[in-house]
Amino acid sequence: MSISERTKEIKRRRHRRKKLALLAKKLSKATVSEKTLIAEKIRRLTPGGEVIIESWGIVQR
Repeated sequence: MSISERTKEIKRRRHRRKKLALLAKKLSKATVSEKTLIAEKIRRLTPGGEVIIESWGIVQR
């Protein structure tokens, strides 16, 4: 892996972490339908989305 590729991956990880923090903050005030939308956003955002959704206790599929 070249250094530029590593930099890109680090940037992606940081973006995911920031986005997940924002979604976690919104989750505390969310209604049931909003929680479903947040779960969908998490699934699209990261490959490990299902694990995060289960640990946060949002939606059981």
